[in-house]
Amino acid sequence: MNPQDSPRPARPVEYKGEPLDAARGPGLGCFWLQMLLLLGLVIITPLSATDWAWPVWATTVLFVVMILLLLLSGQTMIFLLRLVAAGRTEGRRRPLASPTPTVGEIEDEAPAEGAPETADAQAAAPSAPAEPPATPGNDVPGMRQ
Repeated sequence: MNPQDSPRPARPVEYKGEPLDAARGPGLGCFWLQMLLLLGLVIITPLSATDWAWPVWATTVLFVVMILLLLLSGQTMIFLLRLVAAGRTEGRRRPLASPTPTVGEIEDEAPAEGAPETADAQAAAPSAPAEPPATPGNDVPGMRQ
């Protein structure tokens, strides 16, 4: 299946009211640096308060920096997820090592709902079981036999 055959039109992912540009904003290097700094602060901050007996102001500064870095890295993570979403607007693609069709390809090949079935499909479909003949005790709605 080609991306041009996609039934849904691809619309650009917007960021701050305009189409998302992958060249603008933080990249993976910035994100990994933030994660390493955050990991270091998560380890150092409690140790500075308990084992190392640093002054309270130093531990407080480490804690505030850790919270701010957590906020910044979370925003970077959201931005990078939007970049991934923007990269997927071209349409579906088959996984490289998959010999079987994807669910999207199977759905695209299936007939649309409400479309008339072919005569072969109607002949192959089992017919509904016939209603049992009405007897004097079966004429009350909701009664089981």
